[in-house]
Amino acid sequence: MDYFLTDEQMMIKELAQKITKEKILPVRAEYDEKEIFPCNVIKTLADSDLFGVYIPEEYGGMGFGVFELCLVIEELSKGCGGIALAYAGTALGTFPILLFGNEQQKNKYLPFIAKGEKIAAFAVTESNAGSDITSLATTAKKDGEYYVLNGTKQWITNGGEAEIYVVIATTDRTKGARGATAFILEKGMEGFNFGKKENKLGIRASVTRELVFENCRVPATNVLSKEGMGFMITLKNFDASRPGVAAQALGIAQGAFEASLEYAHQRKQFGQPISSFQAVQHMLADMATQIEAARALIYQTAKMIDAGVKDFSTNSAMCKLFASDMAMKVTTDAIQIFGGYGYMKEYPVEKMFRDAKITQIYEGTNQIQRNVIGKDLIKSLAKKKN
Repeated sequence: MDYFLTDEQMMIKELAQKITKEKILPVRAEYDEKEIFPCNVIKTLADSDLFGVYIPEEYGGMGFGVFELCLVIEELSKGCGGIALAYAGTALGTFPILLFGNEQQKNKYLPFIAKGEKIAAFAVTESNAGSDITSLATTAKKDGEYYVLNGTKQWITNGGEAEIYVVIATTDRTKGARGATAFILEKGMEGFNFGKKENKLGIRASVTRELVFENCRVPATNVLSKEGMGFMITLKNFDASRPGVAAQALGIAQGAFEASLEYAHQRKQFGQPISSFQAVQHMLADMATQIEAARALIYQTAKMIDAGVKDFSTNSAMCKLFASDMAMKVTTDAIQIFGGYGYMKEYPVEKMFRDAKITQIYEGTNQIQRNVIGKDLIKSLAKKKN
């Protein structure tokens, strides 16, 4: 399907394709097996200016938007969902500064991110506060011109590797959702350390780690927006970033489909390619259709965001929900087409299957996405009747 990309968008897409082919495909199996963080790929992305694709020009970026970000994530994820996540996870840590930072904060942090000199992370999840971010145990207490943070964040993408962190902590537990505040932290701050590094099913080239705060003093000037805005910042951040998760799922699925199509053409049984069998053709047809449907939903939602549409929460949730469920279906079918070979690590589809699973879980489980969509539908109906 032709999405009529501009010359600049085609250039970005082709550059990401080139990096995937030359830098990601040759190392993806090794990085997955050994849990190697892709520092070399990050440097290549930085040298190519792709870290700044969605950052305004006044802060050193290319001045494009979420749509172009999704193009890059999709292409990188075709090669490896884990390696792509080092890039996508930085966007997750950058959006809060873009959306809610003051000029001083933007000028201090965004140019480094745009150049790829520093990567970012977003930290909200805790052991007892996943989807329910109103139950955060990490606290921030005001002490003069500082806030003192104590607590532990869990399962943080880019944890330990990122230099810039947006952290959500409780400043006033009596205020519920309005009692959380967002802070910008820097690696190396006194009292800010890193804990357990997780051993994961998939996205193993992406580091997932605990953040530990022990009387960590953060300047009050590092508060994003104002005290009590942490919950709102988290929601708006996820609304902006979920198309990126969907693009990751899309790329993984596209990679699995392309591998399956090629394999079905080459693999022969009963004297003919298995692609000649109707059962296999139907699987490939379903895979291609589901992928294209997800792509259309993602692209249109990203364009809505870039056009300045104010309320896109439902569309963002639909993107993430549909694309991640699709990716699990497509990668499962890919293994089936490969048969016994698909179950072996020497072929790429078992890794794609493992990488796809997380897209149904992080940045709000798909059950949470259904909640968001369902509630928004009911609200829309109520507004029409009033």
